[in-house]
Amino acid sequence: MSGGRVHGYRAPHAFDGERFLPEGALVLVEGGRIAAVQPAAAPAPADCAVTEFPDATLLPGLIDSHVHLCGDSGPHALDQLPELPAEHLDAVVAQAAQQHLQAGVTAVRDLGDHRWTVVDRHRGGQGPTVVAAGPPITSPGGHCWTMGGEAAGVEALRRAVRERVERGADVVKVMASGGLLTPGTDLFACQFGLDELRAVVEEAHRHGLPVTAHAHALPAVARSAAAGVDGIEHCSCLTPDGVRTAPDLAERLAAAGTYVCPTLGRTPGQVPPPHVQARMEALGATYEAQLPNVAALHAHGVTLLAGTDAGISPAKRHGLVPMAVADLVAECGVPPVAALTAATATAARACGLADRTGRLAAGLDADLLVAAGDLAADVTGLQRPRLVVSRGREVPRGD
Repeated sequence: MSGGRVHGYRAPHAFDGERFLPEGALVLVEGGRIAAVQPAAAPAPADCAVTEFPDATLLPGLIDSHVHLCGDSGPHALDQLPELPAEHLDAVVAQAAQQHLQAGVTAVRDLGDHRWTVVDRHRGGQGPTVVAAGPPITSPGGHCWTMGGEAAGVEALRRAVRERVERGADVVKVMASGGLLTPGTDLFACQFGLDELRAVVEEAHRHGLPVTAHAHALPAVARSAAAGVDGIEHCSCLTPDGVRTAPDLAERLAAAGTYVCPTLGRTPGQVPPPHVQARMEALGATYEAQLPNVAALHAHGVTLLAGTDAGISPAKRHGLVPMAVADLVAECGVPPVAALTAATATAARACGLADRTGRLAAGLDADLLVAAGDLAADVTGLQRPRLVVSRGREVPRGD
């Protein structure tokens, strides 16, 4: 240790991002980073204050791999964006960041930025670590076109990717199918041809950026996989006849190591706005229909993430990763270790943050969460955070 001020956090249960530690953990923090991870029974260094948490689990801060920080979780969260003044939008983003921290989410991947608000102004400061895509690339009039990412044709799509590189985006998001929140778009159809999606992937990879594709339609999922995207958001496998998980496609996704974020997690007691709920039911795109699809993807070995689509509606407020983990376990048959990893170490790798966060390991950012109880026995303890530490700073508890 370098001789600076060291603080310790001790709990009888611990999850290091990939496995449960049988002897619990004493995590030592110095200068915003993890200095050491020791068994809970280990003595602390001299002059090191230790905060004790009996009957709790110590783990890395959670990562939400699919958020919309510009969304205020209201009934018209995305519809209202073109009318919001910049200062109002900045306040929405700042509040969203704090809601994530309060829930134990210390890093987020923003996959739907309104005209560069997050990329340009909200990747520093005291909030969660932010990985940002900028406006998602979409077809003219396509899903989320008002965010400013319309493009069509191979050359225009390559230029759109280069714009994101030049603006400093961390990831490229492309809308491979229509979406529920954009009337007039088709959830069952592809918004881009295979040559167009391949151009996005090739250009992004040439500049060192990953690509993740929004895809509800089964053909859009298949086309995204064929184009070589790094991740697929939603992966709903929708057809006009309902959800159809294709075993051969699932196996290809598993073999390729494609990250799939099924965007689970919902606000207790809340439902989507009536106009959205009606469309979901008419198209067979309900939350309940997605659960067996996610279970099938897991059964075929697909790598899942615990991102939530936070901010788009009252049912999708910010800070829902604990609910997403619970649904992966209770509704989709994912073992607790895999579900927790989907919100920590695996999410860090998907978001390009593996060298910074997602695990309890010396040298990484001191992003920590202390959750009630033994998470190996009950992952819903994530919903009862006892302490959140973001890059070494203890997050004040909300009211």
